[in-house]
Amino acid sequence: MPRRKDPDGPRAAMIRSAISLIRRRGVAAVSFADVLNASGAPRGSVYHHFPGGRAQLVTEATRVAGDRVTGQLTEALGIPDTAAALRALADTLARGLDRGDYAVGCPIAAAALGNEPDAVTAAGAAFDTWRDLIVGKLVRDGAAPERARSVAVLVVSALEGALVLARTERTPAALDTVVDELNVLCRSAIGTAPVPWPVTAPDAS
Repeated sequence: MPRRKDPDGPRAAMIRSAISLIRRRGVAAVSFADVLNASGAPRGSVYHHFPGGRAQLVTEATRVAGDRVTGQLTEALGIPDTAAALRALADTLARGLDRGDYAVGCPIAAAALGNEPDAVTAAGAAFDTWRDLIVGKLVRDGAAPERARSVAVLVVSALEGALVLARTERTPAALDTVVDELNVLCRSAIGTAPVPWPVTAPDAS
């Protein structure tokens, strides 16, 4: 059966396939041949769309993936209650793990640990953006800026670590535990009492 043509064109298809492969294998194990096979893009399009070669493809895939997660985070942080915002974000991450049958990880973390320097830089920029968004949310909720910055570092680090544990354990339990603890921490930073779970949060899908 012939592969359906991607409506967004071969470049977008290659980037999406690269993101999927990076999530499953890490950066080092992803080649142009893998991406072409997964995307169905014509072989001759590789250096037309990515004249910088594999390094450019991996870097752009990292940027696109970072923008995608940034959108999810921005949506979650639009929820007025900080605890509910964290829960909505964790639920989004858990659904991604479940859809991937716990065989996928965070593409930004994979890029940060990979072998392409420009992709590492792009991953760092994504992490910086996420921290800044969380800082802004905490400050708006009443946290002191310096305290908000340190808590934001912990939030990003804890969620990324929880994703690793959830993948190995094949259950979102680690995300649930981390969000419970982050709820207490964030409430402390903004000077309000922790909210016990379960918290009813809007669907972040």
